[in-house]
Amino acid sequence: MKKSERQRQFVREHLELFRCPSCQAPMTVVVDNSISCANGHRIDFNRHGYLHFLNGAADTEYGREMFLARRQLLAAGLFKPIVAAVADRLPAQPQNILDVGTGEGTPLLQLAAQRQQAHDTLIGFDISKAGVTLATQLDLTAFFCVADLRQLPFNDDSFDSLVELFSPSDYGEFKRVLRPGGRLVKVVPNSDYLVELRRLLYGRDQVHSHYDNQQVVDLFCRHYPEARVDQVRYQFAIPDGLQAPLVEMTPLHWGRGAKQLTDQDLQTLTAITVDVSVLTGTKAK
Repeated sequence: MKKSERQRQFVREHLELFRCPSCQAPMTVVVDNSISCANGHRIDFNRHGYLHFLNGAADTEYGREMFLARRQLLAAGLFKPIVAAVADRLPAQPQNILDVGTGEGTPLLQLAAQRQQAHDTLIGFDISKAGVTLATQLDLTAFFCVADLRQLPFNDDSFDSLVELFSPSDYGEFKRVLRPGGRLVKVVPNSDYLVELRRLLYGRDQVHSHYDNQQVVDLFCRHYPEARVDQVRYQFAIPDGLQAPLVEMTPLHWGRGAKQLTDQDLQTLTAITVDVSVLTGTKAK
């Protein structure tokens, strides 16, 4: 079975998860190459097999080259301890899992590998077509789509767990699609995240070389007063040849005043600090 057909088959088998982005009615049928709601609104699967749920064009600066660079670093293990920490915070039983801001999909692939025995139902979405197109190429039983986190194309109480690595949040939508007792696991960078790269790009400029995500953590805790907050910090040895992709995979080098790094600069990047907080909250039953 072709990957595009597997994507359609996934939607047929899990149609109860999806709702129409135009009228919010549940999607009711998959016919040929389309999915439709009770009010007749129809969305076609594209040639890669995914659905585009946005009502307009996507507004994102993240392009294919950035996602390809990210895939190189993630495949080399840059985020594996983070993914392991996320996996540790999910229940052992089978879950309907939604990956918010899935990008090119490697973290979801690695999470699935951590949870092979759970037989989860996996969906990843992103606003970037470039990222989702790459995600559909992974050897992973999951469904990927283009969607906006402010208007999720999923029915109420559809997911047991939401995971979110370095993405914005819409807590109203998250609580809507999470089942009572469902779990949100959010990863945010701490002040030393990729600090060696930031210092190489900006020197000691405090605006770029140091930042504080406490407001993000505080907002999460206001929505989930019983939240668990754990730090994950480690050094990642950068494999030879992946220094330039490390720069390309983040928007850090887009900032005003960023240094144009030379080959000699890149050779000094032998290891990088990964410093994040893993926030876990549970929806009230």
